[in-house]
Amino acid sequence: MPFYVSPEQAMRDKADYARRGIARGRSCVTLQYAGGILMVAPNASSALHKISEIYDRIAFAAVGRYTEYENLRKAGVTYADLTGYQFDRTDVTGRSIANYYAQNLDTIFTQSFKPYEVELVVAQVGARPDTDQIYRITFDGSVTDEPGFVAFGGQADQVATVLKERFSDGMSLTEALGAALAALAAPSSSSSSSSSSSSSSSSSSSSGNGQPAELTADDLEVAILDRERAHRTFRRLRGARLEELLAESRSAAAAAAAAAASEDSAAAEEPAAGDAPTAGGSDEPPTGPSTTSGDGTPKL
Repeated sequence: MPFYVSPEQAMRDKADYARRGIARGRSCVTLQYAGGILMVAPNASSALHKISEIYDRIAFAAVGRYTEYENLRKAGVTYADLTGYQFDRTDVTGRSIANYYAQNLDTIFTQSFKPYEVELVVAQVGARPDTDQIYRITFDGSVTDEPGFVAFGGQADQVATVLKERFSDGMSLTEALGAALAALAAPSSSSSSSSSSSSSSSSSSSSGNGQPAELTADDLEVAILDRERAHRTFRRLRGARLEELLAESRSAAAAAAAAAASEDSAAAEEPAAGDAPTAGGSDEPPTGPSTTSGDGTPKL
């Protein structure tokens, strides 16, 4: 007799397996800015990309097992090309590609012995910010529409918390990159603080003062969908241009932190309302005749 496993238990085991595989990767972020959509992924490789172009105004980002999401990327490019050739280029949309990926991942998750350990984002830039589209597709084929920004893969919850605090509509490219870097550094900060509290001699990926090491241009893969460009809006940011943007975003973040610190110190130095300072820093002694004798007993 074959060993029996209930369908519910089999699905739970598959989901846990896929989540553990995705959590081993590093988080990526996708967010809107005034001129389009920014995608940032920690990736030291210059040949194996996490972010790629799918069609004219559509981009793809993934976290997980490289061979699996590379197969999905190629399938998405083929689907987009065939749809644009058979019908019209305007019929190729981010929503249709997201649905195509969702159907494939759902089939793989339910019918295959091993699920794909991948998490995807499909982004399409529109003529206006309110027409931008960002879709997140999970390993089981679930699709969610993410307005504004999304963090996926790795410790996505911590990254999304920081990104929600720093994101605002109409940000410049420098501001958006600064928000993405701060969000990606959140898991490193929490792991560094927890390791330092448990053991002062433990080592981690941090600088000498206990702060997480900053991501450099060589550690990042950055791409944008530029709203102002016609047809092919996808463009990679690398080399001197990326280093310039990183320097600008970090200087802006340092200036904002210094301004906030000065405001906090100024507020702390202001006396509370209703508190009148006294000479010598102490209350004035009572005036008038004494009500006690020399031995401290009260006078009657």
